[in-house]
Amino acid sequence: MKIATWNCGGALRKKVEILQTLQADVYVVQECEKPDESQGNSSYGEFCANSIWVGDLHYKGLGIFAKAGISLGRKDWPDHSLKYFLAARINDTFDLVGMWAHRANSPTFGYIGQLWKYLQFHIDKMENVILAGDLNSNVRWDKWDRWWNHSDVVRELDEVNIISLYHLTRGVEQGKETESTFFLHRNTEKAYHIDYMFASRSIAERVKQLEIGDKHFWLQHSDHLPLCVEIN
Repeated sequence: MKIATWNCGGALRKKVEILQTLQADVYVVQECEKPDESQGNSSYGEFCANSIWVGDLHYKGLGIFAKAGISLGRKDWPDHSLKYFLAARINDTFDLVGMWAHRANSPTFGYIGQLWKYLQFHIDKMENVILAGDLNSNVRWDKWDRWWNHSDVVRELDEVNIISLYHLTRGVEQGKETESTFFLHRNTEKAYHIDYMFASRSIAERVKQLEIGDKHFWLQHSDHLPLCVEIN
């Protein structure tokens, strides 16, 4: 199975055919419009036929989209108004949590703090799971006087045997990434690694390959590059 995550930068209905060149079985997409807002676009409507979505604005939310024939069901994991997390069951064999970490107008728990809070509610349920999405975070931005830094989130996940697939496959530490996933204002001089896939070790052991999209192609369509993982 191939899973891809991509912050499409909005207007997915105009980019769905481009996204499908990744040939993934399941897509986690940030900044996409609500599926029933396809506005007569047959390609987008077909793409959304097997999907779940969450968001406050109909034109910009978080969606999980699966190919026909793949069982995709929303899990009853409350989000507690955290932005944005979407838990699904795939083929009744593993769980997938789509993520798009927001500032969420929180004075203290913005971005990676949103995931830290989400984990406090649900980490005990996370077995045989993949977490995928845009976290707007990197260990390089840790603050010394905070207890929910990026490093703390990585450590909490590791304690329940959930690890970053990029860092596993590339053999690098958090903060030492050599490939970027986000380019501020599409400027190649302002490059950051803020998109991730984490997975239970039982799944990580079956990873065949991990790829990040070519910046020269994907930056024509978004300021993020897609991250794709193929699992045996």
